[in-house]
Amino acid sequence: MGLFERFRIGLARSRGGFMHRLDQLFRDGEIDDAFFETLEEALITGDVGVGAALQLVEQLRREAGRLRTRRREAARELLVVKITALLENPPAETLPAAKPLVILLVGVNGSGKTTTAAKLAYRYRRDGRRVMLVAGDTFRAAAIDQLQVWADRAGVELIRQQPGSDPSAVFFDALNAARARSADVIIGDTAGRLHTKTNLMEELKKINRVIGRALPGAPHQVLLVIDATTGHNGINQASRFNEAVPITGLILTKLDGTARGGIVVGVQDILKIPVCYVGIGEKIDDLEPFDAAAFARALLGSDLEM
Repeated sequence: MGLFERFRIGLARSRGGFMHRLDQLFRDGEIDDAFFETLEEALITGDVGVGAALQLVEQLRREAGRLRTRRREAARELLVVKITALLENPPAETLPAAKPLVILLVGVNGSGKTTTAAKLAYRYRRDGRRVMLVAGDTFRAAAIDQLQVWADRAGVELIRQQPGSDPSAVFFDALNAARARSADVIIGDTAGRLHTKTNLMEELKKINRVIGRALPGAPHQVLLVIDATTGHNGINQASRFNEAVPITGLILTKLDGTARGGIVVGVQDILKIPVCYVGIGEKIDDLEPFDAAAFARALLGSDLEM
């Protein structure tokens, strides 16, 4: 099954939701003012965000007028192109001059961060890289044990310490171990208490500083993991985490269980942080690079192959 079909299945889980409304709206008929008003409302309630919704609808209105497009189905394909263009903001490839590549995953508890770290490690290992996972969420023994299970599934080594250890110290030791063992990639899990807790953000800042002192230029990527089912609150999470540590990319999880995929557009429009990967299942290989065109087609129920 291709990525397009997996997106479509995930986004269509709730047929009474966002995707269903759009599908009904774009059925045969002519474009009129009521069409644009309903589309704008649907995009906003689907977590696309007010600014992005207004921008997309205005662009569509102008483009439809320029092309003298009257059919709603044709307008759907125009909107696919507009959303694709908005989302096509690929992350800058930040590669260190010397190994290892250090990737830090942040996000609130329950976002799928721990399993995502292992899935990402699996992708790198499958590409022939030597990968180490770091159990940086030392506040929960269950998080360390869970990451050990997933590290075993991914076939990678886990650097861990006892629950309650200083997370920054775990990362410091992990960097030393990675250099000693010629690891190519280090992927660090972190604690994820509610993003409104100041102590969590201060801890992330400390981890970031310690990693940077141990290996200048690191972490090379800081990826924020967001649960797609959280809706617009995901934008608030992204803003808070980005204030604490500079976020270089997003990973959207649980896209197989929500019809509120508009959050992808909303986050990208407001924060201009690219979506790098999407989680569309529970298996070790269910993490895929984000494809803007495939996502836009699935979101709007389009059969157009681009």
